[in-house]
Amino acid sequence: MSVVSKGKKVANLGLQWFRDIYRNRKLILDLANKDFKSRYAASYLGIIWAFVQPIVTVAIYILVFQLGFKAKPVRDVPYALWLVVGIVPWLFFQEALLSATNSLIEFSYLVKKVVFKISVLPMVKIISAFYVHIFFVGVAVILYFAFGYTPHLYMIQVIYYTFSAVILVLGFSYITASMVVFFRDLGQIVSILLQFGMWLTPIMWNMDDLEWMTQGIHRFLKLNPMYYITSGYRDAFLNRVWFWERGTWSVYFWIFTIAIWLLGTMAFKKLEKHFADVL
Repeated sequence: MSVVSKGKKVANLGLQWFRDIYRNRKLILDLANKDFKSRYAASYLGIIWAFVQPIVTVAIYILVFQLGFKAKPVRDVPYALWLVVGIVPWLFFQEALLSATNSLIEFSYLVKKVVFKISVLPMVKIISAFYVHIFFVGVAVILYFAFGYTPHLYMIQVIYYTFSAVILVLGFSYITASMVVFFRDLGQIVSILLQFGMWLTPIMWNMDDLEWMTQGIHRFLKLNPMYYITSGYRDAFLNRVWFWERGTWSVYFWIFTIAIWLLGTMAFKKLEKHFADVL
């Protein structure tokens, strides 16, 4: 197959994916709403738990680092605010990837339906996680105002960086969701890798504060695509830097993200005919 033919095949695959998402948009939203509500349907507080657990997690990190380790302000920004702005996108990425990885297993009854477009299922889980993310962006904004900061135009970039995170997690989830059907332990492996990823991403620590860290290590850590997202949220809220000012960094992120998305989409397409048999 020639390079041109391969290019057309990939382009057609991408266009077909967008058509499927658009045609099934109402179904995706309905399933996402149902999934979000059903997760906490049996508890007294219901969906409130979806927001309580991440809040407690963030509060613990703030108490440990701000009060326990006496973390200093980062570039004159209070550590608590700096931490929250950076951890908000990570919590979304973590929750979305974990839940989307197991989406085919959880919705196995839909996978077995011949007429159902199963490629939308990871998106259902991502949108479900997105609801909590919107809440936490609101918490970050409230905290931002509480520390005496005023709104500015740079903050609209949160929309861009959120979209970037969605595309990134979607690409990864197509890979993991299609593989976990055949290798059930993958879900636990993804969870462990995300724990490592959280500490390798400068969320609770500032890279510039580590004097021993060489430029080579700096560049290596920046290869982590979530470094781009978390730093982008801080650019939007705190640093007042436009994403196009991070030109080389932005180009690398999108090359990496589109490659992962295409790889995930092709893997999912190739394996989906076997899902119903295995499940």
